[in-house]
Parts: sequence; structure tokens; C-alpha cells
Amino acid sequence: MRILKLLLLLVSGTCFSQQGGMWIPSLLDGMNAKEMKSLGMKMSVSDIYDVNKSSLKDAVPQFNGGCTSEVISPKGLVLTNHHCGFDAIQNHSSVEHDYLQDGFWAYKMEDELPNPDMVVTFIVRIEDVTAKVLEGTPSLAEADRQKKIQENITALSASLPKESWQENKIRTFYEGNQYMLFVTETFKDIRLVGAPPSSIGKFGSDTDNWVWPRHTGDFSLFRIYADKNNKPAAYSKDNVPYVPKHFLPISLDGISEDDFTLVFGYPGRTTEYLPSFAVAQIVNELNPAKIEIREAALKVEDGFMRKDQAIKIQYASKYASIANYWKKWIGETQGLKKTNAIGLKQQEEKEFAQKVNKAGKQAEYGNVLSQFEIKYNEIAPYALSRDIFMEVALRNQELLTVGFKMYQLEQILQAKGEQAFNARKQNLSDGLGDFYKDYNKQVDEKVFEQLIGIYSKKTPQQFVPESLKNIDATNLTQKVYSGTKLTSWNGVKELLDGDSKTVLAKLNADPGYQVIKAMADTYYDKISSKYEEINLSISGLQRDYMKAQLELNKDGRIFPDANSTLRVTYGKVKGYQPKDAVYYEPVTYLDGVMEKYIPGDYEFDVPQKLIDLYNKKEYGPYGVKGKMPVCFIGTNHTTGGNSGSPAIDAKGNLIGLNFDRVWEGTMSDIHYDPSICRNIMMDARYLLFIIDKFANAQNLMNELKLVHPKKNK
Repeated sequence: MRILKLLLLLVSGTCFSQQGGMWIPSLLDGMNAKEMKSLGMKMSVSDIYDVNKSSLKDAVPQFNGGCTSEVISPKGLVLTNHHCGFDAIQNHSSVEHDYLQDGFWAYKMEDELPNPDMVVTFIVRIEDVTAKVLEGTPSLAEADRQKKIQENITALSASLPKESWQENKIRTFYEGNQYMLFVTETFKDIRLVGAPPSSIGKFGSDTDNWVWPRHTGDFSLFRIYADKNNKPAAYSKDNVPYVPKHFLPISLDGISEDDFTLVFGYPGRTTEYLPSFAVAQIVNELNPAKIEIREAALKVEDGFMRKDQAIKIQYASKYASIANYWKKWIGETQGLKKTNAIGLKQQEEKEFAQKVNKAGKQAEYGNVLSQFEIKYNEIAPYALSRDIFMEVALRNQELLTVGFKMYQLEQILQAKGEQAFNARKQNLSDGLGDFYKDYNKQVDEKVFEQLIGIYSKKTPQQFVPESLKNIDATNLTQKVYSGTKLTSWNGVKELLDGDSKTVLAKLNADPGYQVIKAMADTYYDKISSKYEEINLSISGLQRDYMKAQLELNKDGRIFPDANSTLRVTYGKVKGYQPKDAVYYEPVTYLDGVMEKYIPGDYEFDVPQKLIDLYNKKEYGPYGVKGKMPVCFIGTNHTTGGNSGSPAIDAKGNLIGLNFDRVWEGTMSDIHYDPSICRNIMMDARYLLFIIDKFANAQNLMNELKLVHPKKNK
């Protein structure tokens, strides 16, 4: 049974019809409140979001721009995923002090490690500013309309009231039919407090990624520091632990199937309302191309990482980043096919056309679907070429990524002159040192050979530079890597030494730069502008399509797509049946860790101390009938950005930490199906067990508020 019918998303009496969706926390009164109560929630919506008193929103900041976190102590202790803190843990690691391998625990506050440029951002309040943003836009052409909207947003962001340390951010919802103001405050002194070894925090690694059953203790701990007035401040030894407006108590009672679950966080991006033409393009063209490119890069990196510990440290974070969406796209494509998402959307489009006709709205919306079909056919070769360029040049091949920064430097000179050129050149020279710390020429060379071959063969040939058509990838790679300066920081500094004329002469003589320049010139000359032109038309159609759905389904259960703003998603702890004769229970235990244990394997090794605790069954108050819970699943509708989101019980206590989705349901960014879509959460009792029994970090345990909500009804 399907919850997210695009056009006729009506509330019914079934359990599944009350789940799915990513809702704005300031707008929960009404339908959402009733649904949450029917699922078992004991809180009020003002306990979740309130601007006049502390509420759950005050304990759930965005973590470093891309994840979610939660405050779990009155001293600003923050919990998020191990993979969200991975870069920081890696940056503090060395061969001598490998915190990825061994873990890290600060047993005193003075041992906590600062992280330059890391931030957490709280939401202070949310307001609807749609009328102000759209002022002066009626009847404008699409490009002019977007320009006027951006002008209004810029002006409003500067003029709407806020405190001096706060920031106004305006975001669009329902494809440009609604605009909301988020007043935020960002803390900039964030210190690493604790992280389990990767054999716990990343147990199962890429093999288990997007997979259930899961046995990963995917958490890390940080602390927010503030100035003496409890306000955001840059790092200083004089800063003190932040005193939060609210922090989450942690439940010792655990979970049972059908328990209410609320996941609060910052989901990155969903596209639930795409037409069938777009979904068909994703399934049949775009995802397969991106999967092939990433698979090739991963195969090369994995081969080196398994043989060399230093390379493993250098590439661990990069490998995980590449593998994450590679595996996600595979599962997404399979899920969309299995659930017949394209066919379901086609049926919904028929129903949409009937509703348009019945309402007499043909003049406004009668041509939307036919125009969608025309525009998606038109954009197809540009979209494919764009994705291949992005995947090869900007995301998965390091020499080309650095070369592209040099290409941008050349463009700045042409567009803004010598002063801007020199400023950017200095930034590049200063900033690339950290990049080359985790760079290996031998690895990168083999990745280049694989990816440049795919680029040359799989890009539509009208969009391949003449110099890269019908190439011998091995010969080109040898030529590039034997002559380029882009494979070392010293080489880059040598290229950047001199005035603009000298620098450009050296760059344009460099064989590595010549490759990326040919690729980038072709991209901007033949692909980018045309893609943007067609995509602008599609955006206008999507806005009209969304507006029509809101108009024609007044009682519809229609939520805005995710856009990295604070959202609530609610559901229940629930197992599922991914295929015939297979049923997955909703909870996993430490027994499963030991069943998967492979001594010495970088994905499935287990620390000896954890083995000892398991053998002795030393679980403290966190075990259940001689077993230690590790992870559980629920029907909460999550996506990227929800990594690190708190899983909260019916009374507002922390019961888990969201970190993944099941593979069969990764298509939920496009099509949510409650029969197989499940989010994966680490049990809060496993968090406590690792901190208490494994790490013996009693200083941290003493900060936490542990409760028994089920025993104290």
C-alpha cells in the first residue's frame, strides 16, 4: 500500500496512511497533531516547537552544514553520527595516534579537541514570509521572476528583525509557492569529546551501508562552547561550555515494535513530486551513468586501501563519501522499479488531468504534463552530459578537481581582473595544503585512467572535446601524470608563482590542466547554459504543478520537499518484508556483531574489549534479558541530512540516533512506500553501553539525564 500518492494524498484510517512526510515543525497543529496522537505521541505540538518557551527544536541543531545533532546534557554535549564527525576524527588522527582505529575519549574537558571551521546552527524561530518575497512578481517572465524573488529575499534577510549574533535565512517550499524565514544562531567553537573506534562506529562499513540487519554504533560526541554570555564566539581558550535552552533526556526503557517514533532534523533534498518523465530519466539514464563512474573509482581506491594502512587513513573519508551515494543510487533504482513508481506516477497524472478538467482549470494547468514531456526529452542529453562531467571532473577524480580550481582562477582573471585573480590565487596557495595531506598520486593516477575512459565513451559525443574523443586512456594517463604539476602541493605552488601572465602560461602548458580545461570549456560552451535554460522552464512547470496539487487537493496530505530546513517525521518501530518469504525483525543485538566478526577485516573486525564484554554479558542496565540491543528500524521518512537526527519517544526522550535507511527503501527521496521504506537508528542503550562499559567515560555519564518513561507512566 502506498502513502505518497502525488495528487490524491488523502488521510484514511490505515496505519500507513498516517506515516511518511517531512513536516515543518511550526505548522504541526491540526492534521499532523491528530496523526501523531493516533500513533501514540503523548507530547503536545508546543513541546516540539515553541518560540516562547524551551522545546525540542532548541535541542536539535544542524551539525556542520550537512548533518543533524542533538544536545544531550546541560553542558552543551552534542551527539551526532560517527560518519558526520568522521572528517574531524580523521583530521586529528595520525599513524601514531589513529583515532579512527582506536577511538578517542576526552576524560577531562581540557582534553577536548577543537575543530576549526566546524559549526552547529540552532533554529530560533520560523515565520511565513511568502507575501513579502513574492511582492512585485506577478506577470513577470520566469527569469525576471526569479531575479525579483532573489532581490526580495536579499532585502528581507537584511531588514527583518533579529539579534546581532543571529542570521536570517529564507527558504522556498512547495516549489516556490511558499517562503519561510528561519532565524538562526551559529556556534563556531565545537570540540571533539568522544568517538568509538571505527570497528564500532563504522562496523560493517560499505558492505553493510544501506543494509538491514545493521549492527553499527554510528555515533560521535562533541561539545559546544560559547562566550561568557552564552553567545556564539570563535574558538578561544576562555570560552565555556554552552548552556542549552533544552537538552534531551535519554530513555533507559528502550523500544518495542509499534512504539511511536519522532525523528527531528535537517533532511537535505527530496523530489517526491517529480513527473513520470523525470523519474524514467533517473532510472534509465542518469543513475546508471553515475553508478558506473563511482564503481570504477571505488574499485581502484579499495585495492590500494586494503594493502596500505597510510593510504587507508588518507582515503577512508573520501572512499566512504563516494560509496555512500553509489550504493544509494543502486538501491533507489531497484526500489523504483520494484514498486512500479513510474507506472504509479503515470496513473496519478491521468487523475491529475481529470481533476484539472473537472475544476475548469484547463487554461492554467491543462498543458503542464505535455510540456513536462517535451522539456524532459529536450534536456535529456544535457542532463546526462552534465552528470558525467560533475562525477568525473568535480567529485571523484582529484587531479581534475584541483585543475578545475585553476580553471576557475583563469575565469576570474578574465571576468574581474588582476586584483581578484591575485586574491583567489593566494587563497588557493594557502588552502590546498590540507588537500595534499590526504592525496596519493599513485591512487589518483589509476582513478584518472578509469574515469577519463568512461567520460570519453559515455558522454554524448557532441559534448566531448575533440582532444578527448577516441582516446587511449592508458597512454593519455601516462602522458598527463609524467608531466603535470598538479599532483603535489609544491607543484601547484610552482604553477601559481608569478603574475597572471606567467601563471596562465605555465597552467596552459601543463598536461593535466589541458585536460580539465578542454572538459570545462566544452561544458560551459555547449552544456551548462542550455541545461540551465531548459531547467528554468522545468522549474516553472514544477511550481505550477505543485500549485495545482495544493489547489485541487484542499484536504490533501501534502508536505513540502526537503531542503535542509528543520523538519519533523513521525512513525512507528516496525519490521518489514522486503521480498517473498523474508521478514526482518525491527531490532538487532550484539549477537549479530559477533556473528559478522572477521578478525583483521577492516569492515568486520571487533575490538577485544567489546568481545570480552559480550562474552561476560557485562551490559549493565542497558541489556535486555541477557542481550544487548544495537539498532532498530522505523517508518520515519528520512533522507541525507537526517544523519545524526535524534529518534525521540512519545514523551520527548531520546531513544535512538538515526543514521541510515534500508536499501530496499532508498527510493523514498522520490517515492515513499511504507511497506518497505525504513529508517535505521542506533539504540540509545547501545550508546550508553559503549560510553559507560566500553570507554569507561564516567565523566560523560555523569552529565546525562537518564529516565524511565515507560515505568513512570
